[in-house]
Amino acid sequence: MKKKPEILAPAGDFVSLTAAIQAGADAVYFGLGSFNMRARSSANFSPEDLPEISARCKAANVKAYMTLNSIIYEDELSEVEKLILEAKPYVDAFIVADWGVIDICRRHGATFHVSTQMSCSNSLAAKFLKSQGAQRLVLARECTLQEASRITREADIEVETFVHGAQCVAVSGRCLMSHDVFGCSANRGECHQPCRRRFLVKAIDLYEDENGKPVHESDTAFIVEPHTVLSAKDLCSLGFVDKLIEAGIASFKIEGRARNAEYVKAVVAAYREAVDAYFEGRYDDGLIERLTEKVKKVFHREFSNGLYYGRPGLDQFTDSEDSLASTVKRHVGIVLDYFTKAGVAQVKIQDHAIARGDTVQIHGKTTGVVEIELDELRRDSDIIAKAEKGDWVTFVCPRCRVGDKVYFIEKR
Repeated sequence: MKKKPEILAPAGDFVSLTAAIQAGADAVYFGLGSFNMRARSSANFSPEDLPEISARCKAANVKAYMTLNSIIYEDELSEVEKLILEAKPYVDAFIVADWGVIDICRRHGATFHVSTQMSCSNSLAAKFLKSQGAQRLVLARECTLQEASRITREADIEVETFVHGAQCVAVSGRCLMSHDVFGCSANRGECHQPCRRRFLVKAIDLYEDENGKPVHESDTAFIVEPHTVLSAKDLCSLGFVDKLIEAGIASFKIEGRARNAEYVKAVVAAYREAVDAYFEGRYDDGLIERLTEKVKKVFHREFSNGLYYGRPGLDQFTDSEDSLASTVKRHVGIVLDYFTKAGVAQVKIQDHAIARGDTVQIHGKTTGVVEIELDELRRDSDIIAKAEKGDWVTFVCPRCRVGDKVYFIEKR
């Protein structure tokens, strides 16, 4: 009998953490400022947040994994060791990609998972990593479904694979492009993603004779303006969740620590439903289509199957860096007060106006992500049709908190 895989969600802040838990995640992964692959972004916590992260996860029976998967240099080893000792009481495992960090984990009895950054792509490597104490390995993202199934079967170790989110044009994310252009290394979590940008090239001579003159054009030439040529499509595995489960994958990892909370909530909820549906005998084409439409509402590039069905493939690349989401959020304002008995929020309109019938989202550290359609707007006892910038307004909504942010959801 197949075991139900873990749904592993990204958490870049407390809003996303709460959203992941609300959506049904079994585990979350997060970083603490440095030594992880999102060190450059704001998608990080601080060591002071560890007790609260742990408490929230334990209360919801959700596991917490901490990423420590960047390149580590000689003079940083003592700092890494200090961080592991500080975080160990609060996390279920560390996600690591450096042999020195593995040694530190082993010496201090810290559970560790091997990051995709180590590019484990065969069963012999998987067996060796298991012999070194790894509890789980995150396969190289270049592995096919067939290879993942074989490694899982032959290595007898928990295998985690990415199922959704951004993909990198480089092998297992190891790339020097950002380092060369901006002096910020992708392998230190500082990638500025030059591959996602548009390139202007005035002329390309692919073949030249000894005098430097073009001989003939190549049918593999790229048109590079105004579109991108290096920006990989996003991965979406909703259409083959059954194949991943049957391959024995223990954990379905969702990429997106740098993405917003509504993305986390929508994507986690979709994979939660897909996995549950498989074990309840209701995973079918209709469900796949419905769930895919749901995840299309939040930020995404064009979807692909990644490399699960073969490599390489020119269909893995897209000519657009822009989101194809069917909705986009606009900042409205903040929650000034919440009247618990009435179930009513008072909101200050700071930017985008709202009107009866609009869809809004409320984001908060404890609230997570709440989405509602506005049936009625009030100011004191008056029913109003619209609230403009500078106004305050009240409306019925689920529990939220003072200071929560309010967004208008615009359909594209």
